[in-house]
Amino acid sequence: MTSIAAGMQAADIMLKTSEVELIISRTICSGKYMVLIGGDVAEVQTAVDAASTQIDFAVIDTFVIPHVHPDIFPALSGHSKVAELQALGIIESFSVASLIEGADAAVKAANVELIEIRLAMALGGKAFCTLTGEVAAVTSAVDAGAHIISEKGLLVNKVVIPKPRRELLTEMI
Repeated sequence: MTSIAAGMQAADIMLKTSEVELIISRTICSGKYMVLIGGDVAEVQTAVDAASTQIDFAVIDTFVIPHVHPDIFPALSGHSKVAELQALGIIESFSVASLIEGADAAVKAANVELIEIRLAMALGGKAFCTLTGEVAAVTSAVDAGAHIISEKGLLVNKVVIPKPRRELLTEMI
């Protein structure tokens, strides 16, 4: 949302419209507001449609991911427990919404472990995710996620680092 007040209003509309769970509702960099909800696909779609229709002037982007990968939520909250890095994949986007969609596509595309999804805070509104696994799997996952983001014209960068130094993991967590 381009407006903090409209973002709070959108969260309220979604919660009143459908049986959904509020996952994240907060301000993000550059004076914007982000709301993430979860639940049954139809309920989530109804909630998003209701809020988007009522406050369309402030909506930047919306998305609904049916059957979101279960690693997305721990990665959003920083609770992924990665003991070691094999290859390190990084996908960076200009948009929170496109990054979450890309991260979901990445983790569904290959046998990788999602480390973290970092959204907009202290990033100038950008977002990125990190993942690990074997080099070929990480490359496939990063390409799949980056493709989704590129289709929207919002990809900043994508990188695969084979055999990253252990210090990188220490800095990430």
